[in-house]
Amino acid sequence: MNEDEKWNYINSLDEELLRGSVFTSEWSVFLARDAETAYCKGANLAAILAAIAAIETWLRWGYSSSFPKKYPTLFEMIEESDFPDDLKNELHMLRKYRNKWVHVDNPDDDETLVSKPEYVESEMENRAKSAIKLMLQVLYFEQGT
Repeated sequence: MNEDEKWNYINSLDEELLRGSVFTSEWSVFLARDAETAYCKGANLAAILAAIAAIETWLRWGYSSSFPKKYPTLFEMIEESDFPDDLKNELHMLRKYRNKWVHVDNPDDDETLVSKPEYVESEMENRAKSAIKLMLQVLYFEQGT
């Protein structure tokens, strides 16, 4: 997909998912806009990281008072949310994928990056596309009329 097609994809998600009004923090909006821009410009890892940050910020903003400890983990916030199980499962898969890139276990193990860069890029682009959709599903989860 080229940049225009990616923006059209995001606009189609807005049309599909946004049925009312949403109220959220400016931090979530800022991070979401950055994730969308990164995705459309081809910065797929940046899009994933910003999308997860927007999701985590939205959860902290909307659910923080319901957690017993001051700084719950992203895992805990997903689990304690009102999201349907399928959305929780997708968020956990995205969280685990993000963790592979943020917490690199063995930086010397770069064989896949070297031998199959097209595969890595293709997978990351697909994950970025999914991350954008998941981010919007979360940001638009609670809608008013």
